[in-house]
Amino acid sequence: MFDSFGVVIPAYNEASHIAAVVDGVSRIVPRANILVVDDGSSDATAEVAERAGAAVLRNPGNLGKGSSLVAGYERLLERKEIEGIFTLDADGQHDPAEMPGFIQSFRDGPADLVIGSRMADTKGMPWVRRMTNRLTSAVISRRARCRIDDTQSGYRLIRSSLLRGMTLVTRRFDLESEILIRAARSGAVIASVPIRTIYGDERSKIHPLKDTVRFFRLVIRSYFW
Repeated sequence: MFDSFGVVIPAYNEASHIAAVVDGVSRIVPRANILVVDDGSSDATAEVAERAGAAVLRNPGNLGKGSSLVAGYERLLERKEIEGIFTLDADGQHDPAEMPGFIQSFRDGPADLVIGSRMADTKGMPWVRRMTNRLTSAVISRRARCRIDDTQSGYRLIRSSLLRGMTLVTRRFDLESEILIRAARSGAVIASVPIRTIYGDERSKIHPLKDTVRFFRLVIRSYFW
């Protein structure tokens, strides 16, 4: 059990998956360190997460994944004993059993930010997503001035001190790209660990047009930081 790590799980209408995710995570970190941020779900996501033993924050509406992550980070960063914060999705795409590999890279590297990369084995990944990941990873890697294989992966471990030093301005899916650019350009060490590609009955909440526009707007804005 790794007591000094916290976990933020952003969730929107994931009542059918969230209990299993919380149970899996609780085998690695204490349930008291697991925080589910319910992003205005219309189902019982929050109630199911609470019954599974996670702490729950509720957004006042559907504010976006980035808003959920920021709210979760702020809550866990209040706890000085938390040295690093995991993020993983609520839909079962990320296997909690792989968390120790992140911690090993985080401590032995040492790395300030560890990303779970699905790009070593993409056979189970839809073709469109595979191509999108490669394009966005190339763009972000260029802005970050370091190679990052899977910038769109939401399975991450971030050093608490790194997060405390960041002023984040985006609040949708583009927040995850913003964190990578800011981290790399501040001199943080970014590492990757291989993870499985898992797809089931989940539905992507990414809006192809709006979130693509947000992504490239972020990249342009980053030149003025």
